[in-house]
Amino acid sequence: MTRILKVGAAQLGPIQRENNRKEVVERLIALLNKGALASCDLVVFPELALTTFFPRWWSEDIAEFDHFFETEMPNKEVQPLFDEAKKLGIGFHLGYAEMTPDGHRYNTAILVSKNGDTLGKYRKVHLPGHEENEPWRTFQHLERYYFEPGDELKVFGAFDGILGMAICNDRRWSETYRVLGLQGCELALIGYNTPVHYPPDPSQDVLAGFHNHLVMQSGAYQNGMWVVGVAKAGNEEGCDLLGESSIIAPSGEIIAQCSTVEDELVSAVVDLDMCANYKETLFNFDRYRRPEVYKSITSQTGVEIPEGIEVQKQDDEGLKGS
Repeated sequence: MTRILKVGAAQLGPIQRENNRKEVVERLIALLNKGALASCDLVVFPELALTTFFPRWWSEDIAEFDHFFETEMPNKEVQPLFDEAKKLGIGFHLGYAEMTPDGHRYNTAILVSKNGDTLGKYRKVHLPGHEENEPWRTFQHLERYYFEPGDELKVFGAFDGILGMAICNDRRWSETYRVLGLQGCELALIGYNTPVHYPPDPSQDVLAGFHNHLVMQSGAYQNGMWVVGVAKAGNEEGCDLLGESSIIAPSGEIIAQCSTVEDELVSAVVDLDMCANYKETLFNFDRYRRPEVYKSITSQTGVEIPEGIEVQKQDDEGLKGS
């Protein structure tokens, strides 16, 4: 029997610092209802979907921003979203800032069933940005200051398939998709808050949209999985965030994409059985992978040029003859 899901990518427009949880949750519920009208089984919300992207600001006292964190989930302010999902019979994915009972802070996402039960939790592994105050930047990116990294990429059996989660910068690393793929992942859910401007190298700004889709499309294709990438977009506290939320097939093709930088839902029919077309042919891992050759991937982090390798400089004559 074919395993078909209707999935909605629920992009959010900007959330400003003065917007409270109640206002934001009302927007999420409105998008959830649009998902219901589109007959969605699952709606995917972005990274840090309940607040503004607060790591753009520095504070000497990290506790100053504790009000942006959720100490339990669901809590009183977010419970209406869970209630609405249960009433509508729609599952959802939600990104938020998590503070554990013992005071640890994470950039987190959860997967919630059609009955409003939490099926799984993921904590962002690849934290981007910097740890120190860098006031020269137009805006800062202090995730490595405010959050601790997660330590596991795992999958969950849900919605008749095998689902995985990743968050924002995780999508730029091929290891993310491969680790999920090696666990049989058929549908990866990814939320992001991505600035169009990249202060360390502004020459990349014009490529922001291209890079966003490049990594998700290649990850989908090379691992035979669906990928749903969902943005918080628009001008948030003076920072332009990329939109272009999309649903990508195991072929690497974009099946649906948002066209605004506002609250918007696009949906697509996701055939989980399509994954086998790639997992059992070109990307049959068991048949073709050579893990004994890939040892450097897990034995080192940075680049290590092998001993004895020297860069040969061409002289003028060599250049003329080339």
